[in-house]
Amino acid sequence: MSKPIYVLSGPNLNLLGAREPEIYGHQTLEDVQRLCEARASALGREIVFRQSNHEGELIDWIQEAREKAAAIVINPAGYGHTSVAILDALKMVGIPVIECHLSNPAAREAFRHQTYVSLAATGVVSGFGAASYELAVEAAAGLTRPAAK
Repeated sequence: MSKPIYVLSGPNLNLLGAREPEIYGHQTLEDVQRLCEARASALGREIVFRQSNHEGELIDWIQEAREKAAAIVINPAGYGHTSVAILDALKMVGIPVIECHLSNPAAREAFRHQTYVSLAATGVVSGFGAASYELAVEAAAGLTRPAAK
């Protein structure tokens, strides 16, 4: 059996659906998890879905993924713009990293236009609401598909 795809979400994403729904939508994080699980299942994959408001816990999961995951999908939320520590952890994983955002950071405030995570990401999916996570899971699954014989 192949390793799972880790889907990690950063601070304040536990409040999806209630927090600025005009930007982030009305779906909850539980809704997003169900979407990711369904997409992964359709692709013959499993996910490990986690959220934390704590930078160190996200780093612990990234480090864990080095051995236990096939790829990482990460929505770093605000930490994307501030955390060199998360960047450093992602640079060491040696597996595909897909950065994911519900909104389009490039269309928002100037401080959101760049993220540290992008420096370590294989690719970025943003601006599609909850579907950004689904698309990111699909990309991660595609990048980790066994080679055809």
